[in-house]
This record gives sequence, C-alpha cells and structure tokens, in this order.
Amino acid sequence: MTMDFGIRNKVAIVTAASKGLGKATALALAQEGAKLVICSRDKKEIEQTAKELQLKTKTSVFPVVADVSKVNHLKILVATAKRRFGTVHILVSNAGGPPHGDFLALPDKEWQRGVELTLMSTVRLMRLVLPMMIKQRWGRIITITSITAKQPINELLVSSTIRPGLLGLTKVLSNQYAHENITINTVCPGYILTDRQKELMETRSAKDKMTMEGYLSNMAKDIPAGRMGRPEEIGSVIAFLASAKASYINGVNLLIDGGLAKGIH
Repeated sequence: MTMDFGIRNKVAIVTAASKGLGKATALALAQEGAKLVICSRDKKEIEQTAKELQLKTKTSVFPVVADVSKVNHLKILVATAKRRFGTVHILVSNAGGPPHGDFLALPDKEWQRGVELTLMSTVRLMRLVLPMMIKQRWGRIITITSITAKQPINELLVSSTIRPGLLGLTKVLSNQYAHENITINTVCPGYILTDRQKELMETRSAKDKMTMEGYLSNMAKDIPAGRMGRPEEIGSVIAFLASAKASYINGVNLLIDGGLAKGIH
C-alpha cells in the first residue's frame, strides 16, 4: 500500500538541487506529483537534472541558475516560481558546505562566506516565501543542515558554529507561524554517500593507501546502522515532512544519521 502525501500539484522550490541531497529531495517531491523549481550555480547540470526528473516523474520541473549566497539570485528564483506556477507551497533550503580550516588560519572573509551561504540563504528564502504561504494558509519549510548542528565536528569549524543557529531560527519561526498552517522543520543528515562524498573518499583512501571498501568500512565503524546513508533516504524523509500527512510535525530538528550522534536530543 502506498501513502498519498497530499502534495500533488503543490509548488516546491529546492535549492542546490543538481546533485546530492538536493537532487534526491527534488526527485522524492516530484514522485509525489509536486511541481518544482530547482536551482544550482551550474547551468548545464541543473538543466540536465530538470530533464531527468521530468522524464522519471512526468511532472513539471523548471531549472534556474542561482547562487544561494547572493540575495538577487534568490529574489529571481522565488519570482520565477511565482510567475510560472502562481505561488510557493514548499521550500527546501539547501546549500553546499561552508568553508573549513584551522581556526587561527581562517580569515574573516571565509567566515562571512559561510554565513552568507549557510545562514543568510535560508533567512532570505524564508522571508521571500512566507508571505505567499501566509496568504494561502498552507506552507512547508524544511532546511537541510548537518549532524554538526547537533554534534560539532572539530574539522568542520564554520559548519559547527553556524548550523546550530539554523536550528534556533527554524524553532522560533515554527512557533510564530504554526497558526497559519505553516510547518517549519530542519533535517540534520549524518554521513551520506553523495557523489561529492564519494569523490572525497576516493581521494582520501588513495592518500591513506586504502581500498574504497576499507575506507567505507572504517567510516561506518562508529555508525550503529553499520553503513553510510543514501541520498534517497534523506529525500524521502523531507518529502514526508513536506506532505499534508505531516501537518502536526513542527519545530523539529531531525537527525538522519543511522544513530551516529551520541547525545540525547
């Protein structure tokens, strides 16, 4: 038996959607019949992704070239969705990881780049879509962050600093807009086998003179599930949070990590 998520013909924006978690999320929403506007900085990749999703799901997917760290790009993205489909019902805010490096070596401009990419992109997108959601009294906002929002990682200093702020933002807004039939939630993925992660692992395993299988096994040893996650496992959870079925799930910061995080949250 399949579950109807109740979002057929709803309009969704998914950012950073040409690959990885954004693409998996866009596919999951398209499979539920949502109309999509997706963006990426790479014109060729986002257009190819739109074609691929349309062929797989037979729903409308419109690509936009946009850098989510640039406010004018976000304004164009949301205006495009409104012009093409009339409104926005679902926002999935996603972005690439912020800069990383040693605390004493990271200059202010790298911190600021992380703020613009990771924090302000979500702030600005929410500010752009909320008036439409309030007017129609229906909305779903899901922000993709990282396990670092719950469990800081030493090597990911900027991410571990900024992403917890997104949890605070989404919690406050979930309190303020729930009476408008708008839910606002955050997902915090753990180690997920995206193409980018695979590329990094190939480089690191070669550097450490390990096989990919050995490196994967080493990565997975601290994960109770015994393996890394798949992008579609993130996408399906986000599609549910965006659904009519999830109307009473609000203000949640959801770990999707196979049990990796050690604290009680």
